[in-house]
Amino acid sequence: QGKITKQDKAQVVYELRHEFQVKKLVKLAGIPRSTYYFYVKQMDRIDLDADLKVEIKAIYGEHEGRYGYRRIRDELANRNQIVNHKKVQRIMKELGLKCLVRMKKYKSYKGTVGKIAP
Repeated sequence: QGKITKQDKAQVVYELRHEFQVKKLVKLAGIPRSTYYFYVKQMDRIDLDADLKVEIKAIYGEHEGRYGYRRIRDELANRNQIVNHKKVQRIMKELGLKCLVRMKKYKSYKGTVGKIAP
């Protein structure tokens, strides 16, 4: 999406850690060392929402990106998967899924223009 996140920087530092000192890489990347180690610890963690992410991507794809987090949550409920809307919203943000917003239809009607006859 064009932005380099702290997580991306930590990933690069992690890949280069055998060639250079972590302290210097972190300084060059402009992130605190604690942030780097936080993301390293996160990389080792098991993703508990992996199956839910697959399901959300499937629903999003079925409806060609027209469903937002509310409708996806409703669709999950129809499929007997009760999930909080905030969790669906967070996962969609992580995956970079945004619903398409319909353009407003042009209306040429201007209402009463000019003087109204008595």
